[in-house]
Amino acid sequence: MTVEQTEVALEEFVAFDAAAPEGFHVELINGRVLVTPAPDGDHDENVMFIGDQVRARRPELRMYQERGLTVPAYRAGRARVGGAVAPLGYFRGQPSWSDPAGVLMVVEVTSGREQDADIDRVDKRDAYAQAGLPVYLLVDRHRGEAVVHWDPEGGNYRHSATAAFGAKLALPDPFGFDLDTSELA
Repeated sequence: MTVEQTEVALEEFVAFDAAAPEGFHVELINGRVLVTPAPDGDHDENVMFIGDQVRARRPELRMYQERGLTVPAYRAGRARVGGAVAPLGYFRGQPSWSDPAGVLMVVEVTSGREQDADIDRVDKRDAYAQAGLPVYLLVDRHRGEAVVHWDPEGGNYRHSATAAFGAKLALPDPFGFDLDTSELA
């Protein structure tokens, strides 16, 4: 996978997103356009595995895969997140690029080349913190670990915890359970 980046305005992004070829995801993070291929099967399985655990412990919540969110951090942004955990029905009636106000956790899964993973590790983490998203969970397939960030304040997450694949990872409130990472890959 190759990630292309360039500086654009929101209006330019909207036109580019509408014209993007099928099978590619287009995002606008901190003023840069990111173009990536659609996720692979392991990505989807990882997000579903996490979503199943959330639903088992919090039946009123759902994991919405490949959801488009407006992430109006310091620049207008649009992120196609691997997973967005929100109350059941939260996205009903919302447009393709939805308001993230009701999202309790965003999940991303790294893919492609190691150097592209820094977009998930740094750029998206910072954009989600600036947008005030309460919890950000990163499944880092390159490093074989899951990292949870929470408690955004002043554009940064104040806390984080890491667990190697196979270990338990304590998720903060409003989840409050140990995430099983044994099937992440």
